[in-house]
Amino acid sequence: MAGPFHPYVSATSKPFFYPYWKKSNLLGLALVSVLCSLSYLLGVWQHNGGALVVPTSRLVNSGPCTDIQRKISPVMDFSSHHSGDDASMTVVTKHYPPCNIEFSEYTPCEDTKRSLNFDRDKLIYRERHCPKKDELLKCRVPAPFGYKYPFQWPRSREYVWYANVPHKELTVEKAVQNWIRFEDDRFKFPGGGTMFPNGADAYIDDIGNLINLKDGSIRTAIDTGCGVASWGAYLLSRNILTVSFAPRDTHEAQVQFALERGVPALIGVMASIRLPYPSRAFDMAHCSRCLIPWGQYDGLYLIEVDRILRPGGYWILSGPPINWKKHWKGWARTKEDLEKEQTQIETVAKSLCWNKLIEKGDIAIWQKPTSHINCKNNRKVSRKPQFCSSAQNPDKAWYTKLETCITPLPEVSDASEIAGGQLAKWPERLDAIPPRISSGSVAGVTEEMFRKNTQLWNRRIGYYKAINNQLGQKGKCRNLLDMNAYLGGFAAALADDPVWVMNIVPTEARIDTLGIIYERGLIGTYQSWTEAMSTYPRTYDLIHADSVFSLYENRCEIEDILLEMDRILRPEGSVIIRDDVDILVKVKNIMDGMNWDSQIVDHEDGPHVREKILLGLKLYWTAPESSPNQEPKTVS
Repeated sequence: MAGPFHPYVSATSKPFFYPYWKKSNLLGLALVSVLCSLSYLLGVWQHNGGALVVPTSRLVNSGPCTDIQRKISPVMDFSSHHSGDDASMTVVTKHYPPCNIEFSEYTPCEDTKRSLNFDRDKLIYRERHCPKKDELLKCRVPAPFGYKYPFQWPRSREYVWYANVPHKELTVEKAVQNWIRFEDDRFKFPGGGTMFPNGADAYIDDIGNLINLKDGSIRTAIDTGCGVASWGAYLLSRNILTVSFAPRDTHEAQVQFALERGVPALIGVMASIRLPYPSRAFDMAHCSRCLIPWGQYDGLYLIEVDRILRPGGYWILSGPPINWKKHWKGWARTKEDLEKEQTQIETVAKSLCWNKLIEKGDIAIWQKPTSHINCKNNRKVSRKPQFCSSAQNPDKAWYTKLETCITPLPEVSDASEIAGGQLAKWPERLDAIPPRISSGSVAGVTEEMFRKNTQLWNRRIGYYKAINNQLGQKGKCRNLLDMNAYLGGFAAALADDPVWVMNIVPTEARIDTLGIIYERGLIGTYQSWTEAMSTYPRTYDLIHADSVFSLYENRCEIEDILLEMDRILRPEGSVIIRDDVDILVKVKNIMDGMNWDSQIVDHEDGPHVREKILLGLKLYWTAPESSPNQEPKTVS
């Protein structure tokens, strides 16, 4: 494995703007510049005992993201240089040791040991159950010995290094289903699945023969109980972006495999709380033998799918009980049991006013109505499920209990209208004004603000690519996280790059904008950064954090957020943090204690802006090869 690298390159060779002065002012300007320079050098000489000190950063010239030498932007020194007694002002750097190797795959809020304390009914024990404040780890989660930087996309869709996810259980359990194979030092993913033995591509083609996957009307999808996320992986070539989720495994690491393949995925389960997405988020939902009891609990889980499906969206089901007359013997279930299950599903779907479009072979597809006008008119008062109260927030999904009531669609005056507004087709959808904004349903966000935000992030991404080599070279990173996404401008500006971005709208944010992000054809989730994220260690290649530490000031400890960032960032991954300079100085001090390389650089608008940018690099280090009781080894 290559050693650590540094992704920063100079952004100072060509400034964004240059003041052109009149010729008559040139002589005066030159004189002032000379006097200022002499004054500065004299001051530095006096405060450093006659020695001129230039701050430097550790330079490393090779690594998986670049093989070329590059100049590093000078580190800005924000430390105090008063000549008086500085003893009380000395900043002490706290050091954070490596965790034991047993925490290599630690997911704090889905810890399998903690889960045993909770109810198994409805799989509640597999939901998020986060550690208390005094239980938080104050150490850095190690990578397994031999960890390698993942294969570059799209090759990563087919290959994952064994050392990165050292679990062979699926190769045995799914050997006949063409899910995964072990070859030498890597896993190979042929694209198969339980219900698509001919491969995910062929299965998606079968779906494409039943509904239109090519005209851009279907952009966002969700895969429930995703396995290794081959369905979502192969939809990407059709410009369909899928959020895949499955519960935290005790040994199979299915979601971890998906993330190593460079496919969007989260740990999640349909149990007693809402999925962490806004209403009307997805164009398509999918379940291929996902083992969710759709017809039970008064249709609770289909009701939740209905909440997150867009008007006119599709629900696709393959596997039991679909085509049970052909498969019932192989499924080791009775005909009566399977027929009863299908009847339950059909009944719930009909009660939601879904239209069953087709059942062909092993695939069945339902469609949600485009409005609830006819649905409400045709329902009797006593019919269940009833509509939820209009006072309930349909987008509230962070630790919100599931209810057996239908989330009402926005009101329309005519049955031919699409509730909530018509969405543009992809790729026009990305920059079109989202209906939530044009309708005024998101207070505090106007069409003009949206346009300016889009322009702003196009410019900022240009600057980022100049100072961060991972973004600057296509294909050098794949999995990105935006910790405070607002309108999704960061992700939108990267839409043409071979990356995907998980957009986070913090639950503490002043405005809930996640619905807007989905209406742009992007994906994301709700998250409170006072807790850990529902993902495995080493998920992301690059993390972006805009004003995150300002948002959480006095809400939680800076070190806890940074340790979580360290957990979910790959070795040799990088972070870009925007915030007030005083906050960034504190953040950098903690980064130093985590053994990261970091430096503060100017805002894209120049040095006179208080907001600065902190660039951080997580160095490569792994657990040792020997005894699991030994501390991990740092490689430098």
